[in-house]
Amino acid sequence: MGNFTPIGAIRRGDRPLVERKHVDLSMPSAARMYDWLLGGSNNFEVDKAACAELLEAAPTSREIALQNRWFLQRVVRVLARDHGIRQFIDFGSGLPTQRNVHQIAQEVDNDSRIVYVDNDPVVLALGGSLLDENDNTAILSADMTDTDTIFSHPDVARLIDFSQPAAALFVSVLHCLPDSADPKALVERVVSRLVPGSFVVVCQLVSADPQVRGDVTDLMLEKTGGHWGRVREAADVERYFETLHIEDPGLVDVTDWRPESEIQQRQRSVEWTEFGGLGKVPGKD
Repeated sequence: MGNFTPIGAIRRGDRPLVERKHVDLSMPSAARMYDWLLGGSNNFEVDKAACAELLEAAPTSREIALQNRWFLQRVVRVLARDHGIRQFIDFGSGLPTQRNVHQIAQEVDNDSRIVYVDNDPVVLALGGSLLDENDNTAILSADMTDTDTIFSHPDVARLIDFSQPAAALFVSVLHCLPDSADPKALVERVVSRLVPGSFVVVCQLVSADPQVRGDVTDLMLEKTGGHWGRVREAADVERYFETLHIEDPGLVDVTDWRPESEIQQRQRSVEWTEFGGLGKVPGKD
């Protein structure tokens, strides 16, 4: 079987959550590299080696991963606590780690409902195992650009009431999409499904330095076998929010989005940043 490791199906009752797949251990994945940068254990030597090269090209990559995770936690808490959001769809959710979306939202209200969407077999296996006993969560095996499949899925129908406000999360994932996948159109398709008063969270990797954009993009495309997009510019992210009302403090380096800890703010990325914020679907006070 070479470098492929089987992952068995994970089930909820009699219903399979994850079909049997194989993981190519000869090639890093963005999700497992992110897990390694966060200090996680759900990664392999090939991911660690790729991260070593990434840290040479962008030495503050670990800081950017941490800042992204802290931003996710803050923005989910704000949505649940301050805006009363009780249903979330996390697109390209990545590997489960400490303080996931459902944990934060359900601390505010235990009835909060969360759907995670990913197509990485390791993410699906570990996520399914983690969520198996939580009836208010589900993880879907789907490409995040396949919105028709996602929104018609039985678990989405079970957990998400689209007549009520919901939050769609695109946290540090749109840089994984090439321009041909049109990430802006993806955000707009999702927004079109949400009622006024819903929210959309978007951040992605950006840099003002064209050499950093080129070097990191080329590295990630090589290491993931083309399963990546590109480091973009802040103006690209601003276009994702064209149909949304941008909530305070605007679109920023996520390190500066409603910070809760001076210690966290000191751990800044330098050559690139996670840039984005929180947008509200207009039409409801």
